[in-house]
Amino acid sequence: MNSIMIQGTSSGAGKSTLVTCICRILSNRGFKVAPFKSQNMSNFAYVEKNFQISRAQAIQAIGARCQITPELNPIMLKPLGNYFSSVYVNGKFFKKMHAKDYYSKFVNHDGIKIVKNSLSKLRKQYDFLIIEGAGSPAEINLKRFDIANMKIAEITNSSVILVTDIDKGGSFASIVGTMNLLDMKHQKLVKGFIFNKFRGDIQVLKPGFSKIKKITKVPVLGTIPMLKIDLPEEDSLNVNAKQFKWSKHNLEKVDSEINRLSKIIEKSINLKSIERMII
Repeated sequence: MNSIMIQGTSSGAGKSTLVTCICRILSNRGFKVAPFKSQNMSNFAYVEKNFQISRAQAIQAIGARCQITPELNPIMLKPLGNYFSSVYVNGKFFKKMHAKDYYSKFVNHDGIKIVKNSLSKLRKQYDFLIIEGAGSPAEINLKRFDIANMKIAEITNSSVILVTDIDKGGSFASIVGTMNLLDMKHQKLVKGFIFNKFRGDIQVLKPGFSKIKKITKVPVLGTIPMLKIDLPEEDSLNVNAKQFKWSKHNLEKVDSEINRLSKIIEKSINLKSIERMII
């Protein structure tokens, strides 16, 4: 199984949508592809009779045209407040845990074993795995507990593409700062940058692209324009996510929207470079 990993300089950079669209692009080319996110924090789930996972990975599975299974998101956290979360493992409720206990007693013991087991199962079923990171890989205070970013890139031997939201401002600094805070072995895994949510003339950005390549030795692989996206969003600090009914009509709308977005993104990124990372 070959894989790439999409990480971000921050939450809300556009990782989930990019993973969805890369899955669709590869599926259109006849490959068996699946999304993966080891750990996701969300109050919005895709619920089956026997399991539930984050709805972001369920939407990505629609993009990939693969079966929605617990392996796509083996650990899901539903925040309860006061640093407590409901922890779901392999789609089933495990226990209520305080953040301190989750980090100190779970992630580097049972957690990483659960993630590796899911990866092993997916490796046997699919040609390609498109992996999504969580938040930023440069949260240095949490690095030893992070089982959603560079540790997964190491385990899967994945090239990393770092995505940044330029609409928020500070993208060049975010990229360079993120790279500088990574360990050298992890810096070497990053093979390209993508600027997301850009408004305006791309020619204005190009001098900056040259500068960050000179600083980091890593190229920019594309600039995705600001898009109106009609897909169910994850809840986060800047998004008021809504409930989503998994009806046939809504799923057809989602599928159509993924097709539309994929065509735009396919034209906005250097797909040949990304394909070389996977194949």
